[in-house]
Amino acid sequence: MAEATDEEKWLVVDGRRWRRTDPAIPAAELARLKSHLGRGRSGVRSAADDAALAATRHRTQLAKVGLGERGTPWWEQSEEERRHRWESALAELDALDED
Repeated sequence: MAEATDEEKWLVVDGRRWRRTDPAIPAAELARLKSHLGRGRSGVRSAADDAALAATRHRTQLAKVGLGERGTPWWEQSEEERRHRWESALAELDALDED
């Protein structure tokens, strides 16, 4: 696999650098992770109490790790590690909905 370029790794908005989503995530898994992220972000704005706020922030963190936007940079991981990262995140996120 070729080394990722800075443009592939980073998005710059108003001079601030943000890590890009792992481009290896398959479309179906990417859509699921983004759905969880959107629900987490929405929940932060509408949380009724500290417990709800903590739960929704946890969902947001898990989704961002799964997307490769937090944690070990995706370009420093093997393909197997990257797949494990998003599959594990999705398993944990989906389990949150079973409670």
